[in-house]
Amino acid sequence: MSDTMQNEFTEMVEQMNSAVAESIEQNMEAQAAFMESWSDAFEDSIPDEDVVAEGMEGYANAYEVWIDAVDETFTEATNLAEGEDIKPEQFRDIWLSSANQAFKEVMSTSAFAQANGQLVESIMEMQQEINEMSEDSLAQMGMPTQSDVEEVGERLIELERRQHAVESKLDQILDALEE
Repeated sequence: MSDTMQNEFTEMVEQMNSAVAESIEQNMEAQAAFMESWSDAFEDSIPDEDVVAEGMEGYANAYEVWIDAVDETFTEATNLAEGEDIKPEQFRDIWLSSANQAFKEVMSTSAFAQANGQLVESIMEMQQEINEMSEDSLAQMGMPTQSDVEEVGERLIELERRQHAVESKLDQILDALEE
């Protein structure tokens, strides 16, 4: 390998190493920013008393559903021990029905909705940061980014639109010449 090729290869490897190191640094910064925004989200959004009370009521109702399921299971087990014909599916049905009801009790509260909203918002912010970091990393490596591909697509659509307009005008001119 010639000295020129060796130098070019070494320079390329150094650039790639630099890009990877910068990407790692950006990744660490993004993770730190996410953790900070996540803690800020919970710090700044303490639910009001009504939301907390409704949430506690939902959890209490769900707890009641589970206790009722335990009682019903105990009753059925007692009946089975006394010789009644109890199918195993009855136990499964008790717990499936109770699970559905308990989840309804919790998930129908505004506290649950608020917590899910905060979670979704945090996930969307993190996704945006990851997308930006990916774009930066690809750009530093000289590879096309999603933005680049979208821009090329928009330009192609515009070129096609202009081409159709020119073809239409050309057809009009040819039609006029033929007449």
